[in-house]
Amino acid sequence: MKIYTRGGDQGQTGLSDGSRVRKDDPRVAAYGEVDELSAVIGQVRAQAGPSELDTLLADVQRDLFAIGAQLADPGATVAGRKAKAAVGAPHVERLEQAIDAREKDLPPLRAFILPGGSPLGALLHLARTVCRRGERSVVALAAAQPVDPVILSYLNRLSDLLFVLARHENQTRGVSEDVW
Repeated sequence: MKIYTRGGDQGQTGLSDGSRVRKDDPRVAAYGEVDELSAVIGQVRAQAGPSELDTLLADVQRDLFAIGAQLADPGATVAGRKAKAAVGAPHVERLEQAIDAREKDLPPLRAFILPGGSPLGALLHLARTVCRRGERSVVALAAAQPVDPVILSYLNRLSDLLFVLARHENQTRGVSEDVW
């Protein structure tokens, strides 16, 4: 399979059902931003190295790929055809468990936290903001076309997890949080 097809040279791209849409279509924007989030998480994993964090985020990247597949499927059939493309309530619960496990060791929030800290903590904050942007794109798509509501729950919870992971990473490294 060639990496280039020339099919997008006129500003269109193909969706998983074979239909073609403009590259600025809300559906393409939504799955593109989920893909960007996965790439930022890949940067976090590269810096974290083999660790519990790496394992957790590898699962998140798989989930994000499944979400991207669902967003690229206007007929909403891919999750039913391929188990690895399905993201459901258990995936959201897994994120909640990861939040709870780390948050219990953190001081309670009493102010807004400025993004930053250790290099890995700052990168996790960046991932959180990219996640929020992706979430906004999915919300915009859902206003016009059906989107599985679990996707919105997942992205919302994931941004919470990334925030907690940034705080946890900074605490582990002994870097104090800058508050506003």
